[in-house]
Amino acid sequence: MKLSGGVEWALHCCVVLTTATEPVPAARLAELHDVSGSYLAKQLQALSRAGLVTSVQGKAGGYVLTRAPELITILDVVVAVDGAQPAFVCTEIRQRGPLAAPQEACDRPCPVARAMAGAEAAWRAALQAVTIADLASGVDEDYGPTALAGIRTWLHGPAEGDSATLERL
Repeated sequence: MKLSGGVEWALHCCVVLTTATEPVPAARLAELHDVSGSYLAKQLQALSRAGLVTSVQGKAGGYVLTRAPELITILDVVVAVDGAQPAFVCTEIRQRGPLAAPQEACDRPCPVARAMAGAEAAWRAALQAVTIADLASGVDEDYGPTALAGIRTWLHGPAEGDSATLERL
């Protein structure tokens, strides 16, 4: 299964939002990730439609998580950005061609469809088992306990072009 690039950006934004003490503007998130603001806005809108983030309006506006990061899973983000449709859709190939099985003989999924459904269920269960909080913990494990704190400082610090802030990270 191939996920869209938007899933990666959305997951990173959710992890970053775990550090936020106030709403984070979409432009600041885009700058942090060096991605187009309009592209990132689409991912944030998808997260918002799914109820994973909310947009706070006003001068101090931006995005915040709607619930604790322990309650948002990778699967929640995948479904928000790419949809809930299954990766494999059976087209009943066994009912085609010169040796086609009659429809009444196809009262259960074929072995191919069963295998694919099992794989998809395992994949979804694996994504459901990992939360945004787990990912944030992984950032601290990989980069040290000050990594997310440094991101938080940068997010709420001076805007674009502050090289002193960027050098501290």
